[in-house]
Amino acid sequence: MSRVGKYPVIVPDGVSASINGNVVNVKGKLGELSFAYDDSHVNVELNDGKIVVTPHSQSRTARTLWGTTRAQINSLVKGVSAGYSKSIELNGVGYKARMEGKKLVLTLGFSHDVPFETPNGITIVCETPTTLKVSGVDKQLVGQVAAEIRKYRKPEPYKGKGIRVDGEYVRRKEGKKK
Repeated sequence: MSRVGKYPVIVPDGVSASINGNVVNVKGKLGELSFAYDDSHVNVELNDGKIVVTPHSQSRTARTLWGTTRAQINSLVKGVSAGYSKSIELNGVGYKARMEGKKLVLTLGFSHDVPFETPNGITIVCETPTTLKVSGVDKQLVGQVAAEIRKYRKPEPYKGKGIRVDGEYVRRKEGKKK
């Protein structure tokens, strides 16, 4: 039995949800999202402001998709009501970031600046030259954008230089000895 799937998703005030076939549509103050679930294994119902997910059988696939579907729908509801955000920190001498329109320009010690085009639905704010905030309504897209920015300079264990996401811990190593 799924520990996540057995709880209903409560739709807060200001958020409207609808189910059309096998697609759940959620609309809130921050935007609109939809999710297509596998209706051959799970059933999704909307009752009195609660979305309930139930499996069709006790097969392994149905039980797996039961919790996954409920978690995806919960992410949609939370995204359109409160949104998601991740903080990014740049550590290193001369590492800095700035916004030029919708483009993020990173100075990371290369011979050239690194441009990053911001996708639709994502806002990036440079709070200081070394800290960024990536925010949006889609949890997966916010995490993906943060991971793509981090990929330019992963944190290294000797000096701690690089790009870290949301308080990421980098285990420091001792350098060479004479």
